[in-house]
Amino acid sequence: MEKAFMTKFIIKDDFWTLFPHAKIGVVICQGIDNSKRDAENYEQLLREAEKEAHKFIAQEEFSSNGVISVWREAFQKFKTKKGARCSIEALLKRVKNGNSIGTINPLVDLYNSISLRYGLPCGGEDIDAFVGDILLTRAKGDERFIPLGSEENATPYEGEIVYKDDAGAICRCWNWREAQRTMLTENTKNAFLCIELIDETRSDEFHMALKELSDLVSHHLGGCVRLEVLDLNNREILI
Repeated sequence: MEKAFMTKFIIKDDFWTLFPHAKIGVVICQGIDNSKRDAENYEQLLREAEKEAHKFIAQEEFSSNGVISVWREAFQKFKTKKGARCSIEALLKRVKNGNSIGTINPLVDLYNSISLRYGLPCGGEDIDAFVGDILLTRAKGDERFIPLGSEENATPYEGEIVYKDDAGAICRCWNWREAQRTMLTENTKNAFLCIELIDETRSDEFHMALKELSDLVSHHLGGCVRLEVLDLNNREILI
């Protein structure tokens, strides 16, 4: 069914108060085919990305590595669930421990490979599951949230950074845990992918990662792909 209005992605003032120098890169994918299962290709992309990712965890003490410490500091600026970590930390932890990243579906495999290669958190949602506009903001604390793989509501804390829409939270603790409701599946035709930057010194890598992710999606899954970058001076876009 066609949506009756144009969905927006809006980053609210309460986010910019905490993170004025952040950049959120968005890849809007429309009319893609996420069912293509050239499994060997995605497996190879992930294995190569895992090898490249070792450069981000060269320090023996895991938390001393720059791409880890910058996000640990960021997560201290808002209330988080105990033990919640940035998505890139979770991926790099698995690489450090010698555990391979498994294939899930083409979109997820592509953004995980980019996340590993560039040491930046990446995520994605199914646009057709959104209810109203999508916001990056601080939670009120009453948003409904069913985590990926769960059936129980796990409401975010008041003041927690979340992605949300009119039906509830979409991702908790900024980029820690995805919602079951908006997850990417092999049936996804329209996707919202994002890459998040808080370390200003890595702006070049951020833009390279965004371009490479869009190129990979276009090459492997077809459809129309569009890039957007949101920052303090560009706080909302049409999806």
